[in-house]
Amino acid sequence: MDSVSSYLYLLGLLLIIAALYLYAQLSNYNLPPTPFPALPIFGHLYLLKKPLHKTLSALSIKYGPVFYFLYGSRGVLFVSSAAAAEECFTKNDIIFSNRPNLLFGKYIGNNFTSLVWSGYGDHWRNLRKLCVLEILSTYRLQKLSYIRIEEVKSMLKRLFKSSGDGMQEVEIKPLFFELMFNLLTRMIAGKRYYGEESKNSEEAKRFQEIIKETSRLANAFDMGDYVPVLRWFWFKDTENQFVELSKRRYEFVQGWIDQLRGSGNKGENKNLIQILLDLHEAEPDYYTDGFIISLMQALLQAGVSVAVDTLEWAMALLLNNPEVLHKAQNEIDNVVGKDGLISESHLAELPYLRYIIYETLRMYPVTRYLVPHESSEECTVGGFRVPRGTMLLVDVKAIQNDPKIWEEPDMYRPERFQEGKVDHGWLPFGAGRRKCPGEGLAMRIIVLALGALLQCFNWDRIGEEMLDMTEGDDYFSPKVVPLRAKCGARPSMISLLSEI
Repeated sequence: MDSVSSYLYLLGLLLIIAALYLYAQLSNYNLPPTPFPALPIFGHLYLLKKPLHKTLSALSIKYGPVFYFLYGSRGVLFVSSAAAAEECFTKNDIIFSNRPNLLFGKYIGNNFTSLVWSGYGDHWRNLRKLCVLEILSTYRLQKLSYIRIEEVKSMLKRLFKSSGDGMQEVEIKPLFFELMFNLLTRMIAGKRYYGEESKNSEEAKRFQEIIKETSRLANAFDMGDYVPVLRWFWFKDTENQFVELSKRRYEFVQGWIDQLRGSGNKGENKNLIQILLDLHEAEPDYYTDGFIISLMQALLQAGVSVAVDTLEWAMALLLNNPEVLHKAQNEIDNVVGKDGLISESHLAELPYLRYIIYETLRMYPVTRYLVPHESSEECTVGGFRVPRGTMLLVDVKAIQNDPKIWEEPDMYRPERFQEGKVDHGWLPFGAGRRKCPGEGLAMRIIVLALGALLQCFNWDRIGEEMLDMTEGDDYFSPKVVPLRAKCGARPSMISLLSEI
């Protein structure tokens, strides 16, 4: 009897092992190419050395433009070709419209309720509709265009005053930060932080630190996101930093809401918080302070970061390629003339100026990868099976510098966009349903600001050597060496600049 029991026990054990093996084989059936081996619990984390983008690029070269790996216990689909990315955001667009459950989304995305980090569903659709039809609509942007014009003029005035006679050295990035921060805080809350009449520079410094800390934590690798059990033992410190940052971000915008609540502005030129407070009066349980704070934080953080970094890269590229700079100045002179200042009404007639920004964003996208997506069900990409719950990581940098799409991708050549390639393999603002709704605002601001600087000033490098174009090694990739340049008012524009 004992021998029979032992035999049955052994047979049952073998059947369980066989079933588990069969399940594992079926689970891995037709997955994209995957590095071997994957360790229990930790997956392929042992392969992922810093800087992460170089490791992933090397793996992509080895395994192809669509490969799969385990970030701890989390499956990740890595895509570095335009064709595969297009498949993700067309045929599989709804499936990849979710976001993964990461600490960044929990604390910076207001517990996954923000526009960027909210899961795909009714709440996200309402947020998107609010942005497209109200907050960032063409009508609203036009109503607030006077702010953009005033702040660009203020930037030109400060630069003209500081540059004096002849060509003077200036540091570029602070100029762009002050412009963008003033512009967005006026649109959002009616507050101005930089300028002769402003007394809020200390508060602006607080937000500058918040932006830096947000970028740092976005670049931080938190093992607790990918091996959750470790969070309880060794990785609580990162979460505590997120909690503290979230509190600082919340308090910053809450101060604006408290000041504006009950302000009674019923005119057409309401700032964005006033518009949202009107919605709060109608539906207080939905349009809460947390809702307003989350939406305004996303607009401010993304708007400042994208515009400042893009403008710095654009100016650096122009200084290294003066023939492009002079061509853009000639275009502006021909369209705008020398008796008036460039305005948004001129932008449609300045295609080459727009091409400069397109080419800048192609070569130096603000982020190397799109914000991660997550599959809500099983699907296929590139003929491979992608399991439900897989995190999608799209390599924007690789796609936008792919020689199969872009001829001589390392060459700076804005003219390439005359060939109509802006919609193919160009993803700085994402694609599909989760594409950034702020693209229109960002392009207006960036093109207008760059155009005004080129129209009013001459620019040159400091010294004969080409500028250092080293990029940051993290998720965000700003210019490592701050840009300094020589600047002087163009003789034909001195009279106009003196009157601003």
